[in-house]
Amino acid sequence: MDHAYWGPEFGADYIERLLSERSNHIAEAGCIFEKIDDEQELCRRTAEAVASGKVIGWFQGRMEWGPRALGNRSIIGDPRRADMKDILNKKIKRRESFRPFAPSILSEAVGEWFEEEDDVPFMMQVFQIREEKRALVPAVTHVDGSGRLQTVKRSANARYHALISAFRDVTGVPLVLNTSFNENEPVVCRPEEALDCFLRTNMDVLALGDWIIQRSEPMRSARSKAQEEFF
Repeated sequence: MDHAYWGPEFGADYIERLLSERSNHIAEAGCIFEKIDDEQELCRRTAEAVASGKVIGWFQGRMEWGPRALGNRSIIGDPRRADMKDILNKKIKRRESFRPFAPSILSEAVGEWFEEEDDVPFMMQVFQIREEKRALVPAVTHVDGSGRLQTVKRSANARYHALISAFRDVTGVPLVLNTSFNENEPVVCRPEEALDCFLRTNMDVLALGDWIIQRSEPMRSARSKAQEEFF
């Protein structure tokens, strides 16, 4: 088994119908949505949002089977930002500060960024990040210089590989911060759960299949404002 994408999948028609049915709710939350049929454009725009410091909900294809979010039910952030852990915990996660976030890296770049070079498709191993690279990706570097990595091959997850490649093209860094798509609850499975999680948190963008849902600045939902003031 070279990938873990064995869970449920929801087609384009299903997602489009959901967004149509929830369009008023989405608008009331100060959000807009649009469909992007070109995968390269979808990944480029998402990568640019990540590079600008935004927090992205990434919901694609079949759900992962097992204990890790591996790029189909993931929240994506910029690994270069030292404050990204705090941003994620403030906007969504609210978890202990000592718990590290993980890097998803293009498989072809592992040897350049880690002291060991091997396939880790299920995010179940910890490698040492090369010392000269650690300051470049502080958000995914643990206090001991390690990272619990996921290696991403095009053959296993073409769209996630394309997203990380687009981020590399924008920033020169071939990896992104990856954490599970949830807020103190089980990882989202269905599009409805992803949309609900996006709307009730301060997540900035949701890439839901071929659709991008994003907040219209400076509007935020009432609950999001309350959360921000509380935390």
